[in-house]
Amino acid sequence: MTFTFDNSYARLPERFHARLPPVAVKQPGLVKLNAALAHQLGLDAAALGTPQGLAMLAGNQVPEGADPLAMVYAGHQFGHFVPQLGDGRAILLGEIVAPSGERFDIQLKGSGRTPFSRAGDGRASLGPVLREYILSEAMHALAIPTTRSLAAVTTGEMVYRERALPGAVLTRVAQSHVRIGTFEYFLARGDSDALARLADYVIARHYPDALAAERPYLALLDAVVERQVELVVHWLGVGFIHGVMNTDNMSIAGETIDYGPCAFMDTYDPATVYSSIDHGGRYAYANQPHIAHWNLARLAQTLLPLIDADTDTAAKMAQAMIDAVPERFEHAYLKVFRAKLGLLESETDDAGLIAGFLGAMAKTGTDFTNGFRALCDAVDGSDERVRAEFSDPAAFDAWAADWRARLARERLSPAKRAARMRGANPAIIPRNHRVEAALEAAVEGDFAPFERLLEALAHPWEERPEYAAFTHPPQPHEVVRQTFCGT
Repeated sequence: MTFTFDNSYARLPERFHARLPPVAVKQPGLVKLNAALAHQLGLDAAALGTPQGLAMLAGNQVPEGADPLAMVYAGHQFGHFVPQLGDGRAILLGEIVAPSGERFDIQLKGSGRTPFSRAGDGRASLGPVLREYILSEAMHALAIPTTRSLAAVTTGEMVYRERALPGAVLTRVAQSHVRIGTFEYFLARGDSDALARLADYVIARHYPDALAAERPYLALLDAVVERQVELVVHWLGVGFIHGVMNTDNMSIAGETIDYGPCAFMDTYDPATVYSSIDHGGRYAYANQPHIAHWNLARLAQTLLPLIDADTDTAAKMAQAMIDAVPERFEHAYLKVFRAKLGLLESETDDAGLIAGFLGAMAKTGTDFTNGFRALCDAVDGSDERVRAEFSDPAAFDAWAADWRARLARERLSPAKRAARMRGANPAIIPRNHRVEAALEAAVEGDFAPFERLLEALAHPWEERPEYAAFTHPPQPHEVVRQTFCGT
C-alpha cells in the first residue's frame, strides 16, 4: 500500500502544528471505502481494503512517507474570538499528489487526542462520521466544491456523548485544511513572520496567479473572496445550510468543510435554522452571504500588514475590496438563480422575478427542491406538477404570467430550456429525515439504508423510478427540526 506523499505543510515551522501520530484503536472495521475517489487519488482501492490498508485508515499504522500532525488555528465562533483552537480530533497524515497533478490533504478525523483537544476525547462517533460521508459525497455529486470522504471505519470502541455510541474514524480528503482561522491565529500572536509564511504558502499552493499581481497579498484576498462567494451562492441554490460558519470552518481553498450540524432545507423559509447550537439564527439560510462577508472581513484584517507597509493604505485597499463583496454576491446569486428559472440572459428585473417565486414558495410552505424541479416541467405550459407543489396554486399562477413573458423574450426551445433547468435544479438531495434514518440504522448495525441513500445521492439530477422515494418531503412525523454537532 503506497501513498505518493509530499508533505508541504509539515515543512512549515513547528509553531504551525504539533507533530504526533494518530491514536490506535481496538478493532478496526471497514464500513465504506470510496473506490472511485481512491482511483482519482492514484490509490489502490483493493489494497486499502486489506488488513494493512484498514490499519492505516483507522490510525493504527502510519503509512510510509506520512508526517502526521495536528494543525493549529484560531477562530471566531458565533462572533466570539477564540485565540487557539486547532485539530482536537484530527490528524493530517500528509499530502498526496494525484495522477492529475493535483495535491490533496489526507486527514483522519476521530483519530484521538491532540494538544488542541481541550478536554475532549479526540474521538468521533459513527453517526457524525457517516453523516459527513453522506453530505460531502452528495455535495460532490451536486458539483459544489467540498472536502470528500475516502473511507469510514469503526473502531471497536465506544464513544461517550449523551449516551454510549460506536466509535469511528473518517478519512477526509481536501484541497487544503488551512482556514481563515489559521490566519487569525498568527495575527492574534503578532507573529508577522508566520503570517507572511502562511500567505506565501497559500498563494503557492492554491492561488499561484496572485504572484504576478502588483500586490500579491491583495490578489490573494481577492481570489479567496471569489471562491467563497461562488461557494455560498451554490449552497443557496440547493437549499444547503452549513449551520456553523465560524471562521475556523471556512476553508481558504473555497471548499465546503466541517459537516457538523449542516442540513438541506425542506420547506422554503429564508429564516430556516437546523443547528441545535445556533440559538440566535446567526447562520440561518438567508444569513449565509452576510456571514461569509463578515468572515472575509476577518481575513482581510489578517492580511493588512502584508498588503502595504503603510497601515492606512493597506486598510483602504482591503476595505474597498470587502465593501464590494455584497455586489459580488448579488452578481453570483443572480447567475445561479437565473439558471434555476431557465433564464439565459440578464435583465434588470430578474432579481424581482426570482424574489417573486421564492416569496410564493415561502407564503405557501412549498418544498424548495421540489418546487424548483417541478418548474422545469412548466416551461411548455404543463403546470400541473408545479401547481401541485403549492398549497395555494393561485400563488404560482400570479407569478407565472411574468415568468412566461420573460421567457418569451429569449430564443430557446422549451425542450432545451427544460433540459438546462434540470441541470440546475436537482431532483434528489440528502433529505434530513432520510439521513437521520440511515444513521440510526447504522448505529444499530444495519448499513443497508446508508448504502441505498448514497446510491440515490450519486445521481441528483436524474428522476428514476427506483429513487422516487428519495424525492419525497418528510411526512409530519418525519420532520427533522434540529441537527447536532458530533462533538
